[in-house]
Amino acid sequence: MMSRPAGEDLSPRISFLEFVLIIALLMALTALSVDIMLPALPAIDDYFGIADANDRQLIITAYMLGFAVGMPFFGPLSDRFGRKPVLAFGLLIYVVATAGTMLAEDYSTLLFMRFVQGIGCASPRIVSIAVVRDRFAGREMAQVMSFVMMIFVLLPVMAPAIGSGILLFGEWQTVFLALLLTGVGIAVWTQGRLPETRPPPMRQPLSIRWLGKSLKTTVNTRETLGYTIATTFVFGPIIGYINSAQQIFAEVFDQNELFPLFFALVAIALAAAGFLNGRLVGAMGMRRLSHGAVIGFIATSALHLVLGMSDESHSVWVFCGFLSVQMFFFGVIMPNFNAMAMEPLGEIAGTAASFIGAVTTAGGAIIGWYIGGLYDGSYVPLLAGYLICGLIGLVVVAITERGRLFAPHHEPLPAAEG
Repeated sequence: MMSRPAGEDLSPRISFLEFVLIIALLMALTALSVDIMLPALPAIDDYFGIADANDRQLIITAYMLGFAVGMPFFGPLSDRFGRKPVLAFGLLIYVVATAGTMLAEDYSTLLFMRFVQGIGCASPRIVSIAVVRDRFAGREMAQVMSFVMMIFVLLPVMAPAIGSGILLFGEWQTVFLALLLTGVGIAVWTQGRLPETRPPPMRQPLSIRWLGKSLKTTVNTRETLGYTIATTFVFGPIIGYINSAQQIFAEVFDQNELFPLFFALVAIALAAAGFLNGRLVGAMGMRRLSHGAVIGFIATSALHLVLGMSDESHSVWVFCGFLSVQMFFFGVIMPNFNAMAMEPLGEIAGTAASFIGAVTTAGGAIIGWYIGGLYDGSYVPLLAGYLICGLIGLVVVAITERGRLFAPHHEPLPAAEG
């Protein structure tokens, strides 16, 4: 693949495939840290005697909020000190906090350590996106992110099954031990193999003035702000699904033992989306694909909601079928929206990635927590959340593009009135 590098060339000792593998693993650590916990939620509930079953979802929400809090710090730090040192620092926080979760004696301590764990994991997420932006731009970045997603999705797909397997040989703390060992392994691999894409001559001074200027540039960039907000609303119901998935499959469909299988079947649609997007984005462009995917996401959500309200007893296979289609459209939306949000801000890629990541993660976590908290033994609130958030996302995209959907980037948009 040809690229338009923004920094130094990749080290000759790392292939493009290994580069994609490393980036995918760094990005997947967050999804792994969430999804591997899902089968353990009932055990954690029993261990700490949680009064309200919906409160077990806070194990996910606390992590996501910590993840969002960490992002604004790691981006500017990586612009100033380089990608690899900041990556190592974040992984150290992640490993220490993971050890802390294993020693938690009460639920509040567990939630706090999950929050700190999320802060540490913000580093690999931010650094991975910044490294890709250091190397690629535009459609090429979207292609790379699609290839990354194809590999990245394997861990979240397998994570619940891995978590269930671990629970066969140990208590819920053993799941956190697996995450600890994973964090150590990633740290060793990345420090030994990942090239530094932010060499000293490109590093920016770390000052309040520079941070303010970078943030102002980021917020005032129409594409960045618009696609960040749209991503947040599309991401929200996905988090809502993850929060309540174990309860829905166990209580609504009586499929607790097969929950990892059904979760995997839904999530695998992300891999198909990444493959298709990687093949088509170069020819069709990010806007045509992602705008069409948003409309498909809304249409599928509307049909699913109508079916769910009229026949709430439909089978688990129908439920998973609709969710798989929705997840497929989500898998097309995300890499393109992220690439379009990042594209104008290559000079401050770390800071831009921090802003985008913090807003989408915090907003998505809050929206997802609200949607998941509406669970009352029915999946209808979740389906309504998909539709409403998809519609809001489309409105934001239309405003960002000044009503001109599907227009290729090289075609000038009409000037704003006034």
